[in-house]
Amino acid sequence: MNPADTQETVTAAPPAVSFWQAFAFWLKLGFISFGGPAGQISIMHQELVENRRWISERRFLHALNYCMLLPGPEAQQLATYIGWLMHRTWGGIVAGALFVLPSLLLLIGLSWVYIAFGEMPLVAGLFYGIKPAVTAIVVQAAHRIGSRALKNSWLWGIAAASFIAIFAANVPFPAIVAAAAWLGYLGGRIAPDQFKVGGGHGKAGKALGPALIDDHTPTPAHAQFRWTRLLQVIALGALLWAVPMGWLTMVYGWGHTLTQMSWFFTKAALLTFGGAYAVLPYVYQGAVSHQGWLTPTQMIDGLALGETTPGPLIMVVAFVGFVGGYVKALFGPESLFLAGAVAASLVTWFTFLPSFLFILAGGPLVESTHDDLRLTAPLTAITAAVVGVILNLALFFGYHVLWPQGFSGSFDPVSALIALGAAIALFRFKRHVIPVIAACAVTGLILKTLIL
Repeated sequence: MNPADTQETVTAAPPAVSFWQAFAFWLKLGFISFGGPAGQISIMHQELVENRRWISERRFLHALNYCMLLPGPEAQQLATYIGWLMHRTWGGIVAGALFVLPSLLLLIGLSWVYIAFGEMPLVAGLFYGIKPAVTAIVVQAAHRIGSRALKNSWLWGIAAASFIAIFAANVPFPAIVAAAAWLGYLGGRIAPDQFKVGGGHGKAGKALGPALIDDHTPTPAHAQFRWTRLLQVIALGALLWAVPMGWLTMVYGWGHTLTQMSWFFTKAALLTFGGAYAVLPYVYQGAVSHQGWLTPTQMIDGLALGETTPGPLIMVVAFVGFVGGYVKALFGPESLFLAGAVAASLVTWFTFLPSFLFILAGGPLVESTHDDLRLTAPLTAITAAVVGVILNLALFFGYHVLWPQGFSGSFDPVSALIALGAAIALFRFKRHVIPVIAACAVTGLILKTLIL
């Protein structure tokens, strides 16, 4: 091949991408987005920046940093942002929805198998091994977020205080978030250097050739800020929330399980700073302790299912909804699956609706808000508080896995060995979550069958 031809290929801009070409990619992404936020962002970077060159690396990282500041699943919001930038509002809706839809359908099916056949020896054995693995995964999450977020003694202090608050005083998670935000605001004024957002995602590196949305590509007309458009998006979002919520309230009443689930997960959606692990304690407090939609053991099992399916980990809320709707027999004993599927779909709607609104309404404001310390300092403090909350979650899971009948019962040494093996695989050998869960599931099945 002529070197000049090679150079021309590298420097030529990629061809324009139609809406349906993008649709096909977003659909594919919904089925292959394993590995949690880090894995999902890595897949998008490789496909969109390196392979397809739909967006430059600098623009990709700029969008990612904005999504990292928002409550909600950052990988799904990033897909929504890029889809919106490329193909207007419908492009963003399609990209974000297809990131979630395959996971929702898979979790509805897996949740039904779990709740209907969970007492079978095969299923019970698999989950016996999965539960200790989940405990190790949550410990790893606390370590991963902590190593990135706790850069100084101020942030370590906030993390320690949040752990004590939720572990010893059982302070509600929203109160911890509010207190951390206030401390971050004050800290940003007193010691601003201690509360700056770190550049945890690196900087633009190697040249990959021009992209469709390149470093200096002008902002398209639909992505430019306009007050009228902002008000339209807010009004439409309020309507999309109020209509189903109002209908549920009128038909079933405020105290009905479906209405309460919708309201609870609306609040949860606004508290997911720091990723899904951060909001899980709040989901536990509400769904397990207060509402009784599922048991502590089922909550651990749901997290395991969420780890083994594509899509955002926060999709565990679909499991919570399905189990709650199924167990409560909301539509009668003849329609248990329907009740679970409707509840799972509702909680998914109310959980992800704010994520779409944040991108469609806030996207045009990205440039003006990203470096504003008044915004980033509270969020830096919230991320630090999240570390303490996740550590508490790890202790909670460890307690229920290692002492299944409580401290008055016997210690489970087999579960402890499986958890230790999973921790070694994750921390020492840097194995991915899916192989670790699979290996622990098989180990649990063998041990449950042969020993216990």
